[in-house]
Amino acid sequence: MKLLFAIPLENGRLCSHFGHCQQFSIIEVENNAIVGEVQVTPPPHEPGLLPRWLAERGVTDVIAGGMGQRALDLFAAQNIKVNVGAQHKDPKELVTDWLQNSLVTGGNACDH
Repeated sequence: MKLLFAIPLENGRLCSHFGHCQQFSIIEVENNAIVGEVQVTPPPHEPGLLPRWLAERGVTDVIAGGMGQRALDLFAAQNIKVNVGAQHKDPKELVTDWLQNSLVTGGNACDH
């Protein structure tokens, strides 16, 4: 089973505010193993754009620190699963945690 994870980055680690990240790490997983990673720069921030933009790239899952309710709803409409409240870690470490069922998530870090 192939999965594509998108993780918003700031200085190479998870960005706490999804919509204002510098880049995304897109990590490909097949048969419960990481098989590839690319860094992509998102288009300029525009409300509602990123869920569609990531869906067009085949993303199936997102790991984020915080995200507004509207973005959560837009991802659901694109059939993209979202994990919020993740820790400020390296993207491969986050996906590895997810694969091992040990991804620590908490409250949504987005408060607006």
